Amino acid sequence: QAFILGKPVRLHDPGQKFRIGILPEDPSFYGWMTPVAFLRDFVAPLYGLDMVAAGQRSAEILEIVGLTGAAERRIAGFSRGMRQRLGLAQAMVHQPDLLLLDEPFSGLDPSGRSDLLNLIASLRGETTILLSTHILADVERICDLIGIIDHGRMLIEAARDELLASYASPIIEVQFEGDQAEGWIREARRSPYIDHLQQTGATLRLWVNHGTDAQVALLSSLAESGLAVRRFEKVTPSLEDVFLRLTQEPGAAEKPG
Repeated sequence: QAFILGKPVRLHDPGQKFRIGILPEDPSFYGWMTPVAFLRDFVAPLYGLDMVAAGQRSAEILEIVGLTGAAERRIAGFSRGMRQRLGLAQAMVHQPDLLLLDEPFSGLDPSGRSDLLNLIASLRGETTILLSTHILADVERICDLIGIIDHGRMLIEAARDELLASYASPIIEVQFEGDQAEGWIREARRSPYIDHLQQTGATLRLWVNHGTDAQVALLSSLAESGLAVRRFEKVTPSLEDVFLRLTQEPGAAEKPG
């Protein structure tokens, strides 16, 4: 079963569309139209806006998404980022209570993704946004409440800060000089302080328990090994680290810490 805004989803519920805005992963437009014509003459009337209201709202929403300067340009010449902005504009024309955004950052370059992230973040307090994405750094940046789904099952749903505090194990990164550390790495894998170890070239990423004790033990072990260490750093766990822990460790969602 699915519920939106407290009501069961129905295929033909005329009242629901006036409360929901949707941005699909790959929004489609009539390339020959301009943004102002698309919003004012095509989208706004679908939600019952008259000509005057449609014109005012179209101008307002184009300014919000940063497309005022391109309002009279043909959509066919738009970049991916501009099309995503226009897609968000059409989803917001009728000032919905809920915005459903499906992979809104897919295919965007770093600059375009940053701009869209800032735009979505600016909507906080104006409407509820349900965001689906695989880019966890973006989720961590703008989302207040996070749900992690694995193989169709909701593992956990919690506030961002609560999720990071409860499930993000301390992480230590060690970068060696050269490639003579295999013996030490084999010993580290057997350490009771290390829950998980990932090696990328000469850099080790260690998920540890008992953070301070683990840090002291690892430093002592490295000092005794005589290995040349370029970097030893305690790093802040990210949402990606939480996701990997919850999806790779059976029962991790039931035993935070």
